[in-house]
Amino acid sequence: MTEVANGATRRVEILAAAAELFARRGYHGVTIGDLGGAVGLTGPALYRHFSGKDAVLAEMLLDISERLLSEGSARVAMAPAPEEALDALLRWHIDFALDNPALITVHERELDNVPQPERREIRRLQRSYVEQWVAVLRDMRPGLTEERARAAMHAAFGLLNSTPRSAGGLTRDAMGELLHTMARTALTHFGCDPRPIA
Repeated sequence: MTEVANGATRRVEILAAAAELFARRGYHGVTIGDLGGAVGLTGPALYRHFSGKDAVLAEMLLDISERLLSEGSARVAMAPAPEEALDALLRWHIDFALDNPALITVHERELDNVPQPERREIRRLQRSYVEQWVAVLRDMRPGLTEERARAAMHAAFGLLNSTPRSAGGLTRDAMGELLHTMARTALTHFGCDPRPIA
């Protein structure tokens, strides 16, 4: 049991180190030797935990996508009204983005380097996560079309996922409040306005 636990811990360490390396250098700028060295392993020893660099990336992006969707679903289910659901989703996504800037960078940039079967599953999870937000927006604004709500959400994710580049000199809490205010304002007053734009 201890050996299994140690193996699981080592996998988590490898994934965390890989996220930082992939975010900093890009997937193609990182070797198996780099990944192993970051956690005190030789390159060949890393193969005891992952079949290759692409397997590390695939597991990383699958995990991110599953976590975002699972926690988002739980928060929406607990919210008493659509407005509270939107706030809960915003808080969750902003916290995740601020706490995991390397993962956000890799999530946005490296999906095309994931093997096709895993890439299809990641895209499915990502679509489900977006549709969760779309449903909340449409509950808030019944006249809003799916297409407009989806476009608004993708624009909002651009803002929310800018955290690796936009934190500047603000504290984490100040940046979180800024992102929440900007995204909520955009989604409730501008990006989701169903009236035609002149």
